[in-house]
Amino acid sequence: MGKGKSDRITYKPYEQDQQYLIPPSVQELIPEDHLVRLVNEVIDEMKIEAILRKRQKGGGASRYHPVMMTKLLVYGYMTKVCSSRMLAKAVRENVMFMWLSGNQKPDFRTLNEFRGKLLKGVIEEIFVTAVKMLSAKGYIKLENYFVDGTKIESASGRYTYVWKKTAEKNNKNIDEKLRFYIRMAEEIWNDENNDYGDADLEELGGKESFTSSDVKGLAGILREKLKELETTDGCEEDKKKLKKGLKTIEKDYLPRKKKYEKTIRTCDKRNSYSRTDPDATFMRMKDDLMGKGHLKPAYNVQIGTENGFVTGYDIFQNPGDTKTLKPHLKRQKRRLGVNPKVVITDAGYGSEENYVYLERQGITAAVKYNTYHKDKSKKCQEDVFRTDNWEYNKKEKYYICPDGRKLTLCVTQNSKTESGYPITIEVYECVSCKHCRLQKQCKKTSGNKRINRNDRMLRLRSKACRTLEDEQISELRKQRSVEVETVFGQIKGNLGYRRHILRGIPKVSTEWGLLVLGYNLKQIYRINRDNTA
Repeated sequence: MGKGKSDRITYKPYEQDQQYLIPPSVQELIPEDHLVRLVNEVIDEMKIEAILRKRQKGGGASRYHPVMMTKLLVYGYMTKVCSSRMLAKAVRENVMFMWLSGNQKPDFRTLNEFRGKLLKGVIEEIFVTAVKMLSAKGYIKLENYFVDGTKIESASGRYTYVWKKTAEKNNKNIDEKLRFYIRMAEEIWNDENNDYGDADLEELGGKESFTSSDVKGLAGILREKLKELETTDGCEEDKKKLKKGLKTIEKDYLPRKKKYEKTIRTCDKRNSYSRTDPDATFMRMKDDLMGKGHLKPAYNVQIGTENGFVTGYDIFQNPGDTKTLKPHLKRQKRRLGVNPKVVITDAGYGSEENYVYLERQGITAAVKYNTYHKDKSKKCQEDVFRTDNWEYNKKEKYYICPDGRKLTLCVTQNSKTESGYPITIEVYECVSCKHCRLQKQCKKTSGNKRINRNDRMLRLRSKACRTLEDEQISELRKQRSVEVETVFGQIKGNLGYRRHILRGIPKVSTEWGLLVLGYNLKQIYRINRDNTA
């Protein structure tokens, strides 16, 4: 064996009961550049205690400090500790959480109640305070606003669906059955040569549909009539029929009517909702591995970003992105008091209503419409049967088809979208397509060729094309996927947040407030780390 070497095995001292001469503090166990220190520092700097105190009333036992509770929840959502039980456990076992809490140990009920009741009302204000702080420090300028949405599954059961169309169909079926009982009652009363006193029954029979109040009124009329018949020597068979009808109406039709009315009222403009989370709508999700796009109860989360920071978020019940942009931007202006200079989105937001709103607000719309790339293709531009390529006389209002025939204005249609936005469509029809040699290539329907023209939308699309071709806007469009998709990738992929923990829009909004607030703090940490590297 070489000099200085030994085959003797040695171990470092291992004594679990060893006493410290000077006991270490929890703070000494946390590295100076750790993320938790930034969370603590920034939330203290935001001075949110005044915001939280506005929602609290005095009296009763002493309570945990709301700033400390907020720090715990924000850091918990940043580190995949979202459940109140997991958070309560982390406060007892994890040195980072122990330091944030000052060695206090709130239980899971206290944490859950704080998140579900107090934060529910103030998380938006706290988030806006953080965004304004970012703006003041130069991290963002509140000029370019990159918008996108994603669907996140609700905490409700996946098979708790309630469909509006089914409720409406069953409601109509009950109306038909009620008319049958009304006719039967009228026939019985006519046979008995007895007046029913007023026109209530006649009025009910003439209705196209019945409400639960109508059904309750019908039951009352039948009950009163039965009392009258009991005192007479009428037909026992008729009495039995009325008794059976009354029982069916009271025990079956009336409860079902109330149930269907509640369903239709809860759905409102939606097509469905979940029984265990009525605010959630069934949406087709992209995470189905079989590619069938199964429907799940979910929320449509819309966020806006700038320079990698989330500067706005909202929760919506409708699955499509088109109808979310206008209300989202309105709320964002109310929060920050200012509109962005440029809004950058994908083609899912390119509707006439959105273009008009952005134009009226003086916002540059870097928003593609659904056929933008198709319209730019060489094949599309050279297609002689594409109506957009046909000659159009704006003054005299007519088109010229490839065969040289005129299509003149025949009718102007005014309608509204699902959101209630008015649109005007001009319909042009060919004078005659008879004996046209290009008829097979030009149209697929019988009758003369027709074209729908929306002048306002055509103008807005032309304006959008010019905007999107601008060099600066083109650079922003390239940046959009990096800006917004990174946030969704971090939250859904790295944090594994693909299903909400809480139910209902107010509580789901609280969760997202904590998520995006934590994301922004992480972004500050990354920037500071890169600058000091």
